[in-house]
Amino acid sequence: MNSVSDKPNFHYVYILKSRKTRDWYTGCTSDLRKRLKQHNTGEFDSWTRGRAPFELIYYEAYRHQKDAYAREKQLKSGPGKRYMRERLKRFLSLTG
Repeated sequence: MNSVSDKPNFHYVYILKSRKTRDWYTGCTSDLRKRLKQHNTGEFDSWTRGRAPFELIYYEAYRHQKDAYAREKQLKSGPGKRYMRERLKRFLSLTG
């Protein structure tokens, strides 16, 4: 990997927690830092607008966009939401 074009492109599935409402939001992006900033500045006309500020509480990285979108869809399902809440329960209780 010698040039910028050789840099691996990752796609991220992420979970944000609203500090205002304590609700969780699951999304997918290729630029995690930029997307967090966009959610916190209200740049999107989406569910997250009006619920900022957000903190990033979880993310996963994927080499292929289709895999990231499939995981996002799974995590937004009932069983996926329950799985993540249970998985993150102890961590979140320790960090507030």
